[in-house]
Amino acid sequence: MTSSPVKVLYIDDEENNLLAFKASFRRQYEIYTAISAAEGLKILQNISVEVIIADQKMPETTGVEFFKSISRNYPDPIRILLTGYTDITALADAINHGDIYRYITKPWNDLELHNSIKNAHDAYKAKIDLRNKVRELEKTNDELNRFIYSISHELRAPLVSVIGIVNLVKMEGLFNSSGEYWELIESCSVKLDYYIQKTLQYYKNNKNLSDKAEINFPKLVDEIILEYSPNDLDTKFNVSINQTEPFYGDTFRIEVILGNLISNAIKYQKEEAVTKLVDISIHVSMISAEIIIKDNGLGILNEHLDKIFTQFFKAKNNKGSGLGLFIVKEALNKIGGTISVSSAVNQGTTFKINIPNAS
Repeated sequence: MTSSPVKVLYIDDEENNLLAFKASFRRQYEIYTAISAAEGLKILQNISVEVIIADQKMPETTGVEFFKSISRNYPDPIRILLTGYTDITALADAINHGDIYRYITKPWNDLELHNSIKNAHDAYKAKIDLRNKVRELEKTNDELNRFIYSISHELRAPLVSVIGIVNLVKMEGLFNSSGEYWELIESCSVKLDYYIQKTLQYYKNNKNLSDKAEINFPKLVDEIILEYSPNDLDTKFNVSINQTEPFYGDTFRIEVILGNLISNAIKYQKEEAVTKLVDISIHVSMISAEIIIKDNGLGILNEHLDKIFTQFFKAKNNKGSGLGLFIVKEALNKIGGTISVSSAVNQGTTFKINIPNAS
């Protein structure tokens, strides 16, 4: 099977040059010629050319100006500039804007120009191949994400049923009737449910959709504390929220951010501590929400502070999945927020978050 000839568009205001070019290369390429930039644009609108050659010195529109004008609507064709004189400023400008593949001086050498067109076509094919591969990877990644979401969602339903059965066993006073088996079932089920929830959070956060709504921080924080605070852990919460301005943002991502940070503040308390504290301070303005979440728990080693937002990073005493803080960071990136952390071992950790007000 023979491949189609390379489609080349040559633009020059001198008709003799157009005729000479066509005579030299008509057997090697599919040639289109235009005597002005406007005529060249009409050809581009109807023919998918792969290489464009334009003369720099044209009366109405220079070659560089033409390349700039088509860069948005026709980014794929590879550009070659012909110049019959030394115009360093124009060449530097074209190269800096990425508008030309290379330039050739006039009068051209047929072999040099032929090799340039051939190399330009190779660059064109590489560009198209790369784009196609990126699209294939994006499609595969999207399908994988949807598969993971679907599996995680389906797994959670029977798991919730198992946890419900364990709770019924507790209500009937049979939890300790079989040694440690029921406790082991509960522990494994809760841990698996935690991993599944983090996987679902990761999937939803990866989607570019944004749910802009008004955020009531006092209500949201109360709901999160109620959800994440275990009954058997005596943690005291000091909550100070100053919200006199309306705040708009991505409800899901803000809930994920606060949920993960408050959950961690509870989870990494010192078991032997008499007083377990979590301080939550939020100040809302028309510009942003400044959030500080501070605990007096185990703390984080200095050498780990620059790694805690890395996917699957887990310290030796880490009780989580290594996804929580990574998801927090990714969620903040999606909504234009920032986060910083300071910590001291056995003294506690402080996270400071800034979330822009999207009102």
